[in-house]
Amino acid sequence: MPSSSPSTTAATTTAAAGRFPDSAITSPHAYDAGLLVLRVMLGLTMAGHGSQKLFGWFGGGGLDGTAKFFEMKGYPAPKFMAFVAGFTEAGGGVALIVGLLTPLAAAAILGTMLNALAVTWNGSFFAMKGGSEYEWLLIASAAALALTGPGRYAVDRYLPVVRSHRLTYGAAAVLLGLVTAGAVLLARS
Repeated sequence: MPSSSPSTTAATTTAAAGRFPDSAITSPHAYDAGLLVLRVMLGLTMAGHGSQKLFGWFGGGGLDGTAKFFEMKGYPAPKFMAFVAGFTEAGGGVALIVGLLTPLAAAAILGTMLNALAVTWNGSFFAMKGGSEYEWLLIASAAALALTGPGRYAVDRYLPVVRSHRLTYGAAAVLLGLVTAGAVLLARS
C-alpha cells in the first residue's frame, strides 16, 4: 500500500551518507499518528460547532438562533447561511475525523472559519482582549491538513483518486476555501 507520508527512502539515503544520525529520521508512523491527532481534534471541534448551529446541541442556538446572528451580521438569506455554516462545520468535521476527502473537508472548515474571523475580528489577536487567536488556530490547522493530507490512518487511503496526496490537491483546496469565503463575505451587506 503506498504511503502518503514523507519519503523514507530519501531520509535513509541521507542518513546513510552520514549527514544526519539515524535518530533524526522521523518514523512515517509517527508522522501519520500526529496527523491523525490533529484531524480528530479539529474534526471533533468543528463537528461540535456545526451541531450547535444545526441542532442547538451543546448550548448552541440551533438554526433559528444562528440565523438571527447571521442576519445581525448582514448575511443575505440568514437561515440558509446558518444551515450552510452548520453543515460545512459538522460535515467537514466528521469527514476530517475519518479522513474522507480530507483536502475538501479542510477547505470547508477553512472557508467557514475565515467568515467567522471576518465577523468577529476586532483588531486584537489574544482572546483576553476579545481577539481571534482561536479562529486563526482553526484556520491554520485546516490549511495544514489540506496541504499535508490525512496521513495513512484515513479513509482517503482506500480512494483511488486521493490515495496518494499531492501538494497540488492541498493548494487547490486552500484556494477553494479562500475563494468561497471571499464570495460569501462579498454577499454580506
